[in-house]
Amino acid sequence: MHSVSRDLPRETMTPPPSPARTEQQWLELVRAQILRGDSVSTGVALAHALQAFPQSFELRRILANSHRQARRLPDAEALLRELLRENPGDVGSAFALAQLLVGQARTAAAAHVIRAFFEVSPRDPEAAIKAIELLDEIDRKGDAAVIAEQAIVAAPDDVRLHAYAGMLQLQIGDFDLARRRYLYVMQYGAQACEWDAPLGLANAQRYGDSTHPDFALLHACLQRQDLTSKARSGLLFSLGKAHDDIGDYPQAADYFRQANALAHGMTRWSRKDWRRAVEARLSAPAIAHPLAGRDDFIPVFIVGMPRSGTTLLAELLARRPEVCNRGEMPWIARSAQQPDLAGIPEYQALERHSKNYRVQTVRDDAGDARWFIDKQPLNFRYVDLILAMFPNARIIHCLRDPSDTALSLWMQSFKEEVQGYAYDFDDIALVTRDCGRLMEHWRERFPDSIRTVRYEELITATHANIHALAAWIGLPANIPPSTAAPEKPVSVISTASLWQARQPISTRSIGRWKYYAPYIPELPGFSA
Repeated sequence: MHSVSRDLPRETMTPPPSPARTEQQWLELVRAQILRGDSVSTGVALAHALQAFPQSFELRRILANSHRQARRLPDAEALLRELLRENPGDVGSAFALAQLLVGQARTAAAAHVIRAFFEVSPRDPEAAIKAIELLDEIDRKGDAAVIAEQAIVAAPDDVRLHAYAGMLQLQIGDFDLARRRYLYVMQYGAQACEWDAPLGLANAQRYGDSTHPDFALLHACLQRQDLTSKARSGLLFSLGKAHDDIGDYPQAADYFRQANALAHGMTRWSRKDWRRAVEARLSAPAIAHPLAGRDDFIPVFIVGMPRSGTTLLAELLARRPEVCNRGEMPWIARSAQQPDLAGIPEYQALERHSKNYRVQTVRDDAGDARWFIDKQPLNFRYVDLILAMFPNARIIHCLRDPSDTALSLWMQSFKEEVQGYAYDFDDIALVTRDCGRLMEHWRERFPDSIRTVRYEELITATHANIHALAAWIGLPANIPPSTAAPEKPVSVISTASLWQARQPISTRSIGRWKYYAPYIPELPGFSA
């Protein structure tokens, strides 16, 4: 029989007497084996090292990482928690445990670990930024904001912390604090425009007139000669928004046109690739063997053109205690790009991607929710795939006046490359038409699973529309007042609607394109 020991270095085959090596020498040997990528030798050396120094903190941390790489996740978690009980301020163990939990979609538990670490170690700005980025990525923005504010107390001159804090407070809805953070960045940050601080500042309020000091501040930034195209585009979008607020539509239109020209020149979005992808979806064969639905998990997909009311609708539906709004999730689009879901996917592939989506959606903070909202509007591309994985899903298609939608898209600076069509009216028209084509295609195939909501009707008859939608997706009706849960607060919003969705519902955005028609001749053609 072949012996693994025959291939090991002689010095790792037999544990030497404990005086032969110090703890530091064992650490150096184990790390050298790790760098060589020799997992067998690493394991043997680590076992010998721990036999000699069983309480070594560093060796046990390496062992925890070894457990994690070998997918012995309970062992890794238990050991990391043991290390943190011994040393709550150990940054390596805290982040290793948090990332392990994130990998299992236990995002609330991961946030708790990070928060506990910063309760005892709040003074390291680099660790704080790493934590903020991790928590922001997993949609724990409230926790990230707490850490950002703690870090600012410990390091008040770090401009980066103010920039992160401004971004997070804006999404949470504390617009006054967001404004203070962004003003600090604008005053002291040499890279303020590169970090989109002008956009954050402009989005933190609605301006009343041009005497507001932000106008002078933004105009002064525009005179700088060292701005990149990205920074200048963001600054122009900020000025366009500010002038739109005060009803100066000619000037707003001019700034928006300049901003979009720059953004369009930088985007990698391809009209040819979009057309090819849409035609592929339209010609894809029907998926013959969908999975079975689950009563404890009812996904609700809000789709349609961005800026058509998807955020508002999600917020209104999610005020019920049985509903959890997960925002714009990336998982359906990511799954759709995988080779095993191309053509007619096998049952096992559908099951695998369905399970992953469910785990990433439910996570460990959903409470008793059964309905989960995914408001990624561009999921209109994958309705057939969605209903194959979740036959009990509900698809809500948002429609809005095309000219209002086009204007609203054109007025936004998007971070996601998939929204690159929004900087050119011809591209917006193409995507709008294809959204209609795809939704009509899906509606013919799945008439019972799709319902259309018009933005204008949602605004003017909110209660009736939400009541009808709640009944259609199966939410319990007529909850007795004594047992009714209070409405949940508005959730974190990271989309372009972060201001509007927190304001009282108003009709002011209906027909808004008409104010711009004299200055943007492309707009009337959308509603023709």
